[in-house]
Amino acid sequence: MAIIINLDVELARRKMSVAEFATAIDITPANVSVLKNGRAKAVRFTTLDAICRVLECQPGDILEWVPDEADVPAAADGAEA
Repeated sequence: MAIIINLDVELARRKMSVAEFATAIDITPANVSVLKNGRAKAVRFTTLDAICRVLECQPGDILEWVPDEADVPAAADGAEA
């Protein structure tokens, strides 16, 4: 998947535990772990809103798009793009 979830980085910056964060955004620690480890298939906007409210950040601080190798066009004939 090309979407990276940087939740662990933001939690570390704020020295916030998974349990404390889960309580603050009203989801289970197991679901925070799923998000934190990049195993989530979807994120509800209400959850994203709660994450941003508690961490005082923007969605782009949490979610990052990184192209898969298949998404990166190859340079023609070895020339630089």
